[in-house]
Amino acid sequence: MLRTEILHPDLLAGLARAGHGSQILVADALFPHATGAAPGVPRVQLNLTPGMVPAAEVVRLIAGACPIEAASFMVDPGADDGRSPAVVDFASLLADQHHAGGRPVDWSGIERMAFYEACWSRDVALVVATGEVRPYANLLLTIGVP
Repeated sequence: MLRTEILHPDLLAGLARAGHGSQILVADALFPHATGAAPGVPRVQLNLTPGMVPAAEVVRLIAGACPIEAASFMVDPGADDGRSPAVVDFASLLADQHHAGGRPVDWSGIERMAFYEACWSRDVALVVATGEVRPYANLLLTIGVP
């Protein structure tokens, strides 16, 4: 029996295939899901309607299912520190992982075009399309070790 809240079979399969060092792209509703990563990378479509499923909920569930070593976000040029409100929420969620006894997550901001390029890395094992409509709500999560 699985010990995760995740029920979506394709998301579970994608997480099962992702090992240490693999990356998972949690993408907002505006991200080019079909063309924004290498063609062979599995896509999980959770973008039912605007706002459903929120990216923060996906990040929370993934962090509950596997350890997160690092997170790279698309820099918001309008934010003083480059972190959009969505990224601030993600950081709070992943800080909970650390407070629960896990390792702290290494954070890095990547400029928009470089972020798109990073999403084509051979390390990207899964793209999760969310219904998140807040701008700059894209996150590359690197799977760590337990």
